[in-house]
Amino acid sequence: MELTREKILEVLGGIIEPDLKQDIVSANLVENLEISTGKIKLTVLVSNPALHARKRMTEAIEFNLKKSFGDDLTVESEVKGLPAEAKSAHRKVLPEVKNVIAIASGKGGVGKSTVTANIAGGLAKAGYRVGIVDADIYGPSMPTMFDVVDQKPTMIDIDGVPKINPVLSYGIKILSIGFFTDQDSAVVWRGPMASKALTQMFTDAYWGKLDYLLIDLPPGTGDIHLSLVQTVPLDGAVIVSTPQEVALADARKGINMFKLETINVPVVGMIENMAWFTPAELPENKYYIFGRDGAKNLSHGMGVPFLGHVPLVQSVREAGDIGRPAVFQENTIVSTAFDELVTTFVEQVKLLKAKKK
Repeated sequence: MELTREKILEVLGGIIEPDLKQDIVSANLVENLEISTGKIKLTVLVSNPALHARKRMTEAIEFNLKKSFGDDLTVESEVKGLPAEAKSAHRKVLPEVKNVIAIASGKGGVGKSTVTANIAGGLAKAGYRVGIVDADIYGPSMPTMFDVVDQKPTMIDIDGVPKINPVLSYGIKILSIGFFTDQDSAVVWRGPMASKALTQMFTDAYWGKLDYLLIDLPPGTGDIHLSLVQTVPLDGAVIVSTPQEVALADARKGINMFKLETINVPVVGMIENMAWFTPAELPENKYYIFGRDGAKNLSHGMGVPFLGHVPLVQSVREAGDIGRPAVFQENTIVSTAFDELVTTFVEQVKLLKAKKK
C-alpha cells in the first residue's frame, strides 16, 4: 500500500479509543502526522493517560501500520493524555452531576474517608443532592461509615438500559467497591482490573441529578488515580492531610499530581485532619500532638486554598464505627467544625466554576 496521508489515516481509523468508543481519527485524536521515506511519526491523544493504556495504544498503532505498509516501516508514536479542555468535549460521563470532586491524600491513615463521609453528610444537611463513590479499592469504608454493610445495589432500567442503582443512606447515594467484594477478603487486583471496576461505578450506574458527587480515592498517586481522573469529568480535588511532616511530604505529591499537564485538575483546597486533640472532659483544651498548622502552612506555600481544621475527637471515630457520620451530631465541637468546613468547601467550588466561565 502506498504511504500517503490519506492511506495512513484510513488505517488509523480502524483503531478504537476504548474509553471514548470512537476511532482515533473520527475523534480528532491524531496530531502532528509526519511522513518521510519509510518512516511515520505521529502524536495520538488518549482519554486514559495511565502507562498501560498508553502502551496498548502505542502497540495498536505500530501493529496496524506495519500490517498495512510492511514490517520495514519505522513508526515513532507519542501517546499522550487528553488536555483538560478536551475532556469535557469528548466525555459524556455523569451529564446530570453539577460538581464531581475527588477527595485524595498522599498517604493512608490521615482520615480521608472520614472527611469524605462528613463532607457528604454536611452537604446533605444543607439541602444539596449528594453522592459518594468509594473508590478506595484496597480499603473501602463507606459501607461501614453509613451503616449499609449488609445492603447491595439494585438494578434499574433507564431507557431500556440496565443500570446499577446506588444504595441510599441519610439521603446520600453511595456506591462502593465494598458492595461487590467479600468484606473479610483481601482485594488483590492489578491496576487495569481495578481501574475497569472503578470506571463501571460511573459509566454503568444511574446517579441522576446531583449537586455533588464525591470520589473517595485510594491513598497515594498511582496508576488507578491516572485512569480515574481521565475517565471521570473532575471539577476539582480536595487534599486531606494530618499536620506532621511525613504526611505533608506525601500531600505535596498529591497536589503536584493534580497539577500535571496530563491531569490538570484544579485543587479546591486542603483540609487538615487531626489538627489537635480535644478530650471530652476538657472541651476547651487543644493538644497539638501531630504538630500545629502543618497542612495550613503547606497550602499557603503552594498557593492552594485552605478549607479548615478538623480536631481529633473520640466521637468522630465512634460515629464512623456505628455508621452515622459525626456531622449529624447536634451542636458538638466536631459537627461545628465540619459545618464550617462544608461552607468553605461550597464557596471554593463556586469560585472555581466562576473562574472557568
